[in-house]
This record gives sequence, structure tokens and C-alpha cells, in this order.
Amino acid sequence: MNWRLVLWSGFGALALLLIIGTAWLLTLPTAPARAPAAPIAQEEIDATIAALKPPRRERPLIAIVGINEASETTDYLMPYGILRRADVADVVLLATEPGPVTLYPVLKVEPHATIAEFDARHQEGADYVIVPAMSRDDDPNVVRWIREQAAKGAIIVGVCAGAKVVASTGLLDGRRATTHWYYLKELRDKHPAVHYVANRRMVVDRGVATTTGITASMPMALTLIEAIAGRDKAEAVGREIGLARWDARHDSSAFQFTRPFALTAIRNTLVFWNREQLGIELAPRIDEVSLALVADAWSRTYRSRAVTFAQGAQQSRNGVRILPDQVAANWPAGRALPAIDTVRPAAALDHALETIKVRYGMRTAGFVAMQLEYPANTLSD
Repeated sequence: MNWRLVLWSGFGALALLLIIGTAWLLTLPTAPARAPAAPIAQEEIDATIAALKPPRRERPLIAIVGINEASETTDYLMPYGILRRADVADVVLLATEPGPVTLYPVLKVEPHATIAEFDARHQEGADYVIVPAMSRDDDPNVVRWIREQAAKGAIIVGVCAGAKVVASTGLLDGRRATTHWYYLKELRDKHPAVHYVANRRMVVDRGVATTTGITASMPMALTLIEAIAGRDKAEAVGREIGLARWDARHDSSAFQFTRPFALTAIRNTLVFWNREQLGIELAPRIDEVSLALVADAWSRTYRSRAVTFAQGAQQSRNGVRILPDQVAANWPAGRALPAIDTVRPAAALDHALETIKVRYGMRTAGFVAMQLEYPANTLSD
């Protein structure tokens, strides 16, 4: 065998890949085309609230469903934490099968029931079903169950890429909808009958609601509270969590696959030898919203992964049993993240992004905010 020829062939293939990769990078925009998000007419706001009014019960029943293998961390936990805090509805976390739910990219929790157990207890169905992003969009048990719940009169809420799961049921055909910016093309290619709506963080159409990326579940939860219990109650909860204002306005053009986004992903992936495991202590009664946002953010840097630790399973503020990644009483110095509950939940993500900026730089903080589809106006050089 001519090893010299093999070696040069390898160099040639590598050079070709570099040329192709460079050419691809040059096709990407250098920055998103930002435009001010236009105010939303009061008529549209009123119509959204009216469309989300509880369909049956005075105190509604809200089911958040996930698959055990991988459901998105913040999509699954944040609506639960906010809605339970409001105490205007009965809210349960469900899974397709018995056992814990492994959340993506981090955390493991025990749901309150399986979908079969829920059906046995509530044959009339839920008032609302919240659908997070999942590792697969066409899980047959989830698809069947969502269809059944919709047929019983439940309002279906697809959070983030959970819109793809809802689309797999056929419920979005002929309806207006939105989703996480990264999955928009996939949604439109697979489900051409869906009518995409830009520049809205949430869209409601005939009993089916959808949102943009991960952090949109916060305004969606507050909007649900307003529909159930009125504006004053929603504002009170907003103040508690640190979100004074919220609505559906959104600048869709600010979120796209750019050259800096791609380069940050490549660069941070290549420095795999310098990847950190950063510990988050699971304190008793930890806030689900703050925990989800902080753990999610630190696990999306491509430089770090959040790891929860405690001496055993912990009960969260609103009754979720969270299983630690590692059983430990403490974490190595310099690798433990600050206590979660030192700031209000809405400020927890801002604080995490600022800390990520200090540790890994502005590009990485922006990279995380883009994944979360979060308008991180507090980030600055």
C-alpha cells in the first residue's frame, strides 16, 4: 500500500471539507436583521384572552405532558411552576410511561401520573394540555392522547418545538401557528397546511395555541392566568416572579442562524477538553422556574453542563420530586453555581446569561440566548 498516497488523500479530503465549510459559513448572515417589535392592538389582545378562557371548569385542570425519554426542561417545568404559583388551576405533570422523566438538556423529575392514570381519574379530560418539545415529534402515545384530549374539549398549548408534536396530531392543519425559530423550516416542510405567523410570541387559533422558543412559555403561562382569573391576578403573579410586562409582541427577524452563532457552536465544541461540569445544589423547595432556566442556560453553552447535586431527591416549591444527577453534599470550589433562589425567577436567566458572559464571553452568552429565543436586551459588551 502506498501510505504516502493515502496520507495525501486524507489531506485532500480535509482541505475539501474546509473549503466547503468556509463557503457555507460565508453564506450565513453576519447578524440578525432586527426590527422593533410593533405594539399589538388591544382588539387582538382581547381576542387572545377570550380564546383561552377555561372551556369547562371554574377551576380548570391543566395537564403538562411529556415523554419519559427526553422532554425539554424549561418547556416542561416553567409553565408548571408559574401556574402552580398562581393557584388558579389544578396542574399536573404527566408522562407516557411509569417512572421518571429525563429532561433535556438537564434534570430528571418524577411526574405526578401517567397519561393512563390521568384518564382513569379524569374521564372528562383536561381543560388545557401543555405540550413541550420532545425528543421525537410522533410518539404514538402522545399523539393519540393529545387528539383524545382535544376531542374532549381541551385547549391544546404547544410550547416552543412542542408545536411540532401538536402538528403531528393534525390539529394545526389549516390553523395559524408559530414555533421555535430553529425548527420553523422543518415545521413548514413537514406540515405545509400550517399557517405560520411571524412576530408573535404566542398564537391562538380555534382551541390550539403555540409559542415561539423556550422562554415564551413564561408570557404564555401569564396569559393563561389572565384568561382564567383576570388581569389583576396575572399582574400580581408577574410581579412575584419579576416580570412586570409581557405580551405577544416579538421580533422574529432577530432570531436566525447567523455566522457568529455557527462559529460559536463550532469553536465551543472543538474545545471539548475544557468542558466543565458545574454543580447546582438542589435545595429543599427550590423554585422550578429558576432552576429550569439556569440549568437549561448553562447546559447550552457547549462549554459546560449543569449537574444537580444533593444528598437525595428534593421536593420543589410546588411539589415536584427532583432526582439529583449526583448524590453529594457539596461541589468542588469554582465549579458550583450560585444558589438558585437568590433572585426572582424572571431575573434568574438574565443573571445566568451575565455570568456566562463573564466566564465564556459575550459570543457564548448570545449563543445561549439565541437558542432560548430570548430577547436578552441586558447583554452588552
